[in-house]
Amino acid sequence: MSTDEAPDVAPDDEEPGTSRAAGGCVVVVLGGGVLAVLFAASTAAAILVIWVLGAAAVWWFARRRMSDWSATPPTPLSGDVFAAHSDEIERVQEGPGEGLLILYPRRSEVENDQ
Repeated sequence: MSTDEAPDVAPDDEEPGTSRAAGGCVVVVLGGGVLAVLFAASTAAAILVIWVLGAAAVWWFARRRMSDWSATPPTPLSGDVFAAHSDEIERVQEGPGEGLLILYPRRSEVENDQ
């Protein structure tokens, strides 16, 4: 392949999320056009539409299901070992983020008192 030829790029190689952003831009431009026409026709009608859309947006955000981040975590399995349960660290690994360290505790067998 020479340097003059462009490499073949499949349309599936697009980043995910670009079509959603493009759709949002289209909605904003079309909404702005409709509001401009409304303001030209009747200022009171345009202001009323803005209030109705604002109220609908507040209602929609209030009705959305919130994540249950405050729920208690599930109980650990009996074989799980946590770093807080061990004083010995087997190895330390640098994580994917800056300043993130992953501590691997030394596993020790624990007897069940059942």
